[in-house]
Order: sequence, then C-alpha cells, then structure tokens
Amino acid sequence: MAADGNRGDSTQSVPEQADKVVVFADLTGSTKLFESQGNTIATRVVTRCTQMLGKYFTQAGGHVVKFLGDGLLVLFDRGEDAVEAASHTRDVLYECNMEHIDSTNTPLGLKIGIEFGSVIEQRGDCYGDAVNVAARLGDRAESNEILLGESLYTRLPESKRILCTGIDRITIKGKTGLFKVWRFDWRHSAETTITGPLNLLDERSSTQRADIDVNGRHVQVLPMHGALVIGRSESCGLVIDDRRVSRRHARIEWIGGQCTLTDFSTNGTWVKFGRKAELVILKRDNCVLHGQGMVGLGVSPEDFTSASFSFQIVNDEE
Repeated sequence: MAADGNRGDSTQSVPEQADKVVVFADLTGSTKLFESQGNTIATRVVTRCTQMLGKYFTQAGGHVVKFLGDGLLVLFDRGEDAVEAASHTRDVLYECNMEHIDSTNTPLGLKIGIEFGSVIEQRGDCYGDAVNVAARLGDRAESNEILLGESLYTRLPESKRILCTGIDRITIKGKTGLFKVWRFDWRHSAETTITGPLNLLDERSSTQRADIDVNGRHVQVLPMHGALVIGRSESCGLVIDDRRVSRRHARIEWIGGQCTLTDFSTNGTWVKFGRKAELVILKRDNCVLHGQGMVGLGVSPEDFTSASFSFQIVNDEE
C-alpha cells in the first residue's frame, strides 16, 4: 500500500506547462577578459555583473531560473515587462563596467534573446520551444543587441512593436521552417541614428567624444548619443558604400568611460593607432579606441582602395 501511495505522489508531481516569456542574457567580452586578466579577476568581474543583472531582472518582475557562467536565464509573465526590463539592462552593465574598467580596461557588453511560449520549469531549469528559440536568438545577437522571436513580437503592444525592426529569418535546430527575427532598439531609440540622452552619465560626459571623419563627412559620437552603427545598409547611422563592407559592419559607442569599437562583420575591421606600424585586427571582437588613428572596414587602411575613416578620441576623464 505504501508503494502504491508513493507512485500516486509521483504522478501528482508531474510539472505543468505555463505560458512564459523566456529571456537569455549573455555577457560579451568575457573571453577577452579572462585572457587579459586571468581567472581570478575575470571570474570576480563576471560574477559581479551577472549577479547585478539577476537582481535587476528580479526587481523588474522576472524570475531568474539559473545563472549560466557569463549569462542568465529569466522568465517573465508578460512580454512587455520582459522587453522593457531588457531595454534598461545597459544601465546595469554601465554601472558594472564603471566598477572594473579602471583595473581591466576591458568593457563588457550584453546580448539578449527573448521569446514567448509554453515552458516547463523543473529542478532549476526550464524546457520548451520558447527556451530553444530564445537561446538561439541570444547566440545570434551581436554585442549590445536585443533580438525577439515572432511569437513575442506579435503579442507586444503597438508602443513596443514600433520600436522593433525585422532583420532576418533563421532556422532553429530541431524545428522545420524559418523563423522571423526582430531587433528591439535599446533605450527606446533606433540604433541606426544617433539620438537623445541615455541618462547614464553625469555632466562630465561633455568632455568625452569621438571625432570620425570619412570622405569629407564629420561625425561626433558622444556618450549620451548611444551607438553609431557603420555599414553598407541604408539603415546604418554611417553608411559606407563598398562591397567589402558588411551591411552592419561595426559599431562605435562609449561604455564605462571608454570609446569602444565592436566588429560583427564578415571580412573584419583593421585599426591603426597613430603612426605605429602594427595593426589591430578585429573579427567579431572589440577594442578600446584611444588617441587618434585610422580604421579600415573589410581591409587594412593601408590599402589605398580601402573603405576607411580616421578617428580622434577626446577623453578628459582619463
């Protein structure tokens, strides 16, 4: 009789499915941090950042299912809450970078994938198609990018949908067909233009800027402007018409008081600092810009046919 009772309890403990919004958030730049700073410092920084993000998501109404080394998995009941929370994680990351940037000089970024669907949560983990899709979107996202699945997008209010841009259709392992992907603009502003303040910095930010000059055009990137995306696509903030340049080739932004260049292109990005002969080659990686120099998109700036631009960094906070 006791054995039969135990079997009955086991049946009752079968987990139920629930409709949830799944958020995968992963730090970017952590590999470079471990390489440059070693395991002890890097582990402390990454743990601090993920714990800060976990606390923030919880305060925003989410439930942290588990931490994933340099990332975390979070569930929300409402898509609008999840997207709104994700759009402000850059504030949290800024604070984290401000805490460690002086000692490591390696700013961390964040990439996020979000999807809606039925999931089963059990023993500190969760399962379901929405989990798989959100994880795939998180893998596909570039540094400091939020990607949404179509199931989530269609359930968002119009005030949130107008801030999204359809960018691609992808395949999901184990599923047939193509899935629409949407990009949500950080802090309620499109990444394709330099727009208003992010409210992350104090008045001293006016002493920091990046001066960009390309083919007679001059662009300034200030900390309160957000990211300047450079590429061949007409949707980019700085359009470069060259077949060697990817549609979304690179991004320049201020992170933790440092001007950071991030490459997410096919052919790579070359950086030359001052008159030094050596070149820094970025391929799906980032570096901190300082002083003045040249950047080549898709090919070395020493190639006279290259799509290149000059930069000068003004940073009185250093």
